Amino acid sequence: MNVDDAGTLDKGGMKVEAVWQKDDRGVGGVLVFGFSPVENLELEIGGAHDNDMSASPSEKMHGFGFGAKWVPYQNEVGWSLGGRFDYGQTLAEFGREHVYEFSGLASYRQQNGQVLHLNAGWAHVRQPDEHATVKTWGIGYELPLTDGLTLTAEVFGEEHSGPDKAIGLRYEIFDGFKVSAAIGQGNDREFGQAGVAWEF
Repeated sequence: MNVDDAGTLDKGGMKVEAVWQKDDRGVGGVLVFGFSPVENLELEIGGAHDNDMSASPSEKMHGFGFGAKWVPYQNEVGWSLGGRFDYGQTLAEFGREHVYEFSGLASYRQQNGQVLHLNAGWAHVRQPDEHATVKTWGIGYELPLTDGLTLTAEVFGEEHSGPDKAIGLRYEIFDGFKVSAAIGQGNDREFGQAGVAWEF
């Protein structure tokens, strides 16, 4: 999901996530490694590659980033509250782009496994000749369908643009290992992704 949850790995836990994604005529992949050095804190590092087929010739972009999520108030049932900071850098033919993001995170978990996620924050984007700061937001929902299979739905966006909407499925093959896929649309385009995640 693009909307993040208010939750972290257990202390000492690690994860690896790989995602293939298509956004309009752009196709690429993301690889993320995360770990929890102390309780309620999760750190991530990752890299990405994207090929924008809308340009002629096509434009290749490479990126890397770092993220830190701190959720001091966590509950198995009820509200969990926290926040995260992300920094990303993308190198493309137009130059180097830097993105700084902060999001407040809230999740409400019910005993039946349903979860509501709320995100709100801002993103600062800096390019060679310009920079801008916009507000960001997101609402996500998880609905268990069967043992291990979950339906996900989300709406998210940023200031000065319309919302993006996506729906997907996530399946836990064995403890900690999950596969997922989602499709969506918004702002006159369609997008989708498929991924695997392993927490250990």
